[in-house]
Amino acid sequence: MSFAKPVIRIIGIVLLLLAALMLMPIVLLAGSQDWKVFVMCSAITAGCGILAIGVCRTPINRLNPNQLFLLTVFSWVVVSSFASLPLILVKQGLSVTDAIFETISGITTTGSTVISGLEHLPRDILLWRSILQWLGGIGIIGMAVAILPFLRVGGMRLFQTESSDWSDKALPQFREVAKTIVLLYLTLTVVCVLCYRLAGMDWFNALNHSMTTISTGGFSTSDQSMGQFATPIILWISTLFMACAALPFTILVRFWHSHDFRLLNDQQIKGLIISFAVPSVMLAIFLAQQTDTSFVQAITVTTFNVVSIITTTGYASTDYTLWGEFPIAVFFIITFIGGCSGSTSGGIKIFRFQISWCLVREQLRKLVHPYAIVSRRYNNRKLSDDIIASAVAFAFIFFLSLAVFTILLCLLGVDLLTSLTGVITALANVGPGLGDTIGPAGNFSSLPAGAKWLLAIAMILGRLELLSVLVVFSRDFWRR
Repeated sequence: MSFAKPVIRIIGIVLLLLAALMLMPIVLLAGSQDWKVFVMCSAITAGCGILAIGVCRTPINRLNPNQLFLLTVFSWVVVSSFASLPLILVKQGLSVTDAIFETISGITTTGSTVISGLEHLPRDILLWRSILQWLGGIGIIGMAVAILPFLRVGGMRLFQTESSDWSDKALPQFREVAKTIVLLYLTLTVVCVLCYRLAGMDWFNALNHSMTTISTGGFSTSDQSMGQFATPIILWISTLFMACAALPFTILVRFWHSHDFRLLNDQQIKGLIISFAVPSVMLAIFLAQQTDTSFVQAITVTTFNVVSIITTTGYASTDYTLWGEFPIAVFFIITFIGGCSGSTSGGIKIFRFQISWCLVREQLRKLVHPYAIVSRRYNNRKLSDDIIASAVAFAFIFFLSLAVFTILLCLLGVDLLTSLTGVITALANVGPGLGDTIGPAGNFSSLPAGAKWLLAIAMILGRLELLSVLVVFSRDFWRR
């Protein structure tokens, strides 16, 4: 029990913060319909947080790796559980299964939804969904920058930032980096709100969509998602801010301080831009040739939807599955691609594809020159064996999880296309899948309860980089 006490105490503090956030819909919306529900949920959450802090009075010093793994996993599970309370307790609320699914989708910034008729939901519930994604976004950045590198999971160790150093000497520097990241996240959100408002959104939609854009979450206020806004400028604004949120926040922080554009000359960023540009142009040419759409209109809609999928935001401006088989194949492939490490995006991060290509190129050279010594380098730095091993292990676990969850969903009676793309979109935290059921024009409400629980687990697995979750359930973890 002493091993878990610091973890429980920290989770108690997090619950107090969550309780405060539960009051935000009441503060921001005049005449909230469900203010009593939010006050009650806030009180329950705060009470449990105070109880956790009171029971576990162990001072929080440095956590060891096992405690950090435990904190990483259970903080997301506990927060998701309490955050679902407003969705359950409101008038005509969701079932426990649907509420947990919706909340985990929000907290992990996946964006899959079981709710139809979003236009008719109370505004405070819509705002709460957006707040969940905004909260999840900043939590994901903090986890990627501060915790996962120390646990040797994720990709931030590639960039040798001081924020990844947990020595006593570096902690003051880490606090400064953390403050700047929060300030940058807030600034991007505010600027996005103003841009959306100037482009024609009302204040309510601008606030909601800015929070779900910067978090690359994808929750919207309408079943039509971004299709409810016919103005191309809104799509380009959304595209720009989704792309910004998919960049490494540690690099953005350095740029914030130095204004040195050479910082943007990063291999991850270059790869991300290429992954945006190539499928967008290909699809725009295809769409312009197959329909009466002009190239300008085509590039607007294709770029928006491609960036939305690759950044794992999950917005949709139209049902792109109606464009034909070729676009469906392209969107299926780019669902696997994620943004940069240290961003709010999910998926298989760009750096993992780039490292894999380095290994392929090395093997090709060794086939021609068997005795050659090839230096493995990334961003002009030497690639260590443990980073390569971590990338290989992640890829193996990702596709193994994809196979296992797909088979389990099929056993529950879900068709293969829905099962396969549903698991991909859950593990990659993208949002929409493919097909009539969970495609960009559908949602997850018709899936069996068991399928929703499996997909919720897959969302958490994908969001926490798979390995950091699985290690908690390993035998070696509990041997101390």
